[in-house]
Amino acid sequence: MLNRITRFFESRLSKTDGDSGAFSDDERQMTAAALLMEVAASDRVFDDAELAAFKKILADVYKLSNDEVNELQSRAEQRQQDATSLFQFTQLVNDHFSHEEKFVLVKSMWQIAYADGDLDKYEESLIRRVAELIYLSHTDFLVARNQARENSPA
Repeated sequence: MLNRITRFFESRLSKTDGDSGAFSDDERQMTAAALLMEVAASDRVFDDAELAAFKKILADVYKLSNDEVNELQSRAEQRQQDATSLFQFTQLVNDHFSHEEKFVLVKSMWQIAYADGDLDKYEESLIRRVAELIYLSHTDFLVARNQARENSPA
């Protein structure tokens, strides 16, 4: 617990020491990856199909190599495990993602949820909550879901 508090203050202090406050591509990727991990873990089963979808989404959306995806995956797993709430991620999304990036994020979350062919109620609930917290309209929420479902393996 003390380590987490220390890391929190160190990260905040390092951002104010000469940092322009710009949101880097790495931070954008990490935020998205952590939310995708959250969906994959929400049904308590992170299977091979969800892992493959996770890696494909990160490679396609962010144009990452396999090594970069694997590195991001391990960092995102740690970030997701350390998280105490969705707010720390959704706040970053609201502050730094465009409307289009928010839509792609929610669509990607749906793709993870549909990857194993079984949409779990916890996955759906989490995606709905995130969409609301990032102020994505209900229409966009439904369009993202339908597009992901059309391309799902089930």
